[in-house]
Amino acid sequence: MNLFSTAIILELTNLEGQEDKMLKVAVCDDEKLVVQQIKDYILSFRLLCVVDTFECGEELVRMHKEYDVIFLDIDMKGINGIKTAQKIRSYDKKVKIIYVTGYNDYRNYAFSVHAFGYLIKPVSQENIHRQLEEVLAYTAEEEPEQMLRFETEDGIHEINVKDIYYFEYADRKILMRTKAGDLRLHGSITAMAVKMKAYGFYMPHKSFSVNLFYVKTIKGYDIHMMDGSTVPLSQKKSVDFREKLSHYMANRI
Repeated sequence: MNLFSTAIILELTNLEGQEDKMLKVAVCDDEKLVVQQIKDYILSFRLLCVVDTFECGEELVRMHKEYDVIFLDIDMKGINGIKTAQKIRSYDKKVKIIYVTGYNDYRNYAFSVHAFGYLIKPVSQENIHRQLEEVLAYTAEEEPEQMLRFETEDGIHEINVKDIYYFEYADRKILMRTKAGDLRLHGSITAMAVKMKAYGFYMPHKSFSVNLFYVKTIKGYDIHMMDGSTVPLSQKKSVDFREKLSHYMANRI
């Protein structure tokens, strides 16, 4: 396979019978010289790395492989790096995306796909190795599943916080939208929002509390979530919510 493009993707896999890890990497950039340079930097990393290369986002997405990290260029022929990342996010929510680009004005777009890092070209070996070290450190320290108990109309459910998209107050009940489907609870949406704030939830509207991790983008006063739903953003809360989201995403990059 001799494919190119500006995305570098890593998958951490335990080597059989060894304590070391192997980094499985894919590099995607339409500049072959950049691809080769980044590939060389990766191969000189302290851990064993296996590198696949791609010349466009379409090829990368078509592979439909799950990785741990992606170093992704933004300005590419065909679909750009933002759209490529959005397509990857549709089947892989955990992959760590690191943009490698010649432009500094795409940072806000990087938030929408939960980028892990943002490097400006030209990159150095030190830059790449630092990002790989951060990936290893972050992966080792990732939070365990946070399970919460909710008393719903169907009984008590124990749900992983990361499986909840948002809460909505309607018809005097709280609708909880999760990856497994909708559940309904009794109570106050304000009290629920206070409870969930510690887990990365925030109120964009008096009737909603959303998981900031699953905010895909904001257009006007519509919040587009990663599950395809749209949540209203009130004019009164607009500035505060956007600041909270930017702060949340900046802390993840």
